[in-house]
Amino acid sequence: MTDIIDVHTHYVPRGWPDLSADAGPGAPWLRIESEADAMIMVGSREFRRVQADCWDAETRLRDMDADGVRTQVVSPTPVFFHYGRTGRQAARIARIFNDLALEITAPAADRLVPFCQVPLQDPDAACRELERSVANGHRGVEIGNHVGDLDLDSEGVVTFLQHCASLDVPVFVHPWDMASSPRLDRWMAQWLTAMPAETHLSILALILGGVFDRVDERLRICFAHGGGSFAFWLGRMENAWHGRNDVIGTSEHPPSHYLGRFFVDSVVFDDRALRLLVDTVGADRVMVGSDYPYPLGERPAGRVVRESPSLDQDVRHRIMRGNAEHYLGL
Repeated sequence: MTDIIDVHTHYVPRGWPDLSADAGPGAPWLRIESEADAMIMVGSREFRRVQADCWDAETRLRDMDADGVRTQVVSPTPVFFHYGRTGRQAARIARIFNDLALEITAPAADRLVPFCQVPLQDPDAACRELERSVANGHRGVEIGNHVGDLDLDSEGVVTFLQHCASLDVPVFVHPWDMASSPRLDRWMAQWLTAMPAETHLSILALILGGVFDRVDERLRICFAHGGGSFAFWLGRMENAWHGRNDVIGTSEHPPSHYLGRFFVDSVVFDDRALRLLVDTVGADRVMVGSDYPYPLGERPAGRVVRESPSLDQDVRHRIMRGNAEHYLGL
């Protein structure tokens, strides 16, 4: 067994209490189809087929051993965030799923690291649920990259991020609730183009929104999917900050100054993209992520990092484990 830490995986419980009182008629529920298969339903709409690797620790551990993964960070599936509900409704849903996450990870507490969810639309409630979850055994928190039309530089989210920094709790940002249109509904284009763009935009919000200028440097925050398209377009952002500073100069420093303030995962599927990512954000800011157990994830986890001819052994070790130890506070 190798020592890989995979910071990007998800869970789905094998059932949960009726959420219709809080989430309305479109509440998510699980249609059980067999001992090992189920369908996440959103009201009457089929959302995603899932299997036992979402909820069964034994199945998950077998896959981890096969992939050479020692530790997984296990985060919510974003469809359950419910940022569009009231804070009270979302807080109850978060409490239900956070408690179920602890049950899923408990059989392998030394290898499965649970991250909670919070009602991000209500900063006070989000801070309370974070504190409750961490006290119960969660090691970090996953948040969506926006709350309705509010990006991560909105005052409520900044308050929450400051609280995470003060508690020394790592944050994992995952894109969710992507825009839908006839053009994006073909070829899974929401996942292939909208997800990278959403992630890029959320990093942009922390930089140009001045969040990194205000939030304590203790904040440990990681962005999914290699940070989206950020690494490829940093030069464009930098050029715009200098060329149109009257509009874009909303941060104290140009965008490149904030490299080193955030982590990204490695799930970019191609060595050329990985090389650009490491060169751009830094070898100490990339961590293995797989998006396990979903079909658009990387299997075996960390394959591109392992096989990359452009990484020396020191950098490979940092990406496979060392950086995650720092991120998780191990």
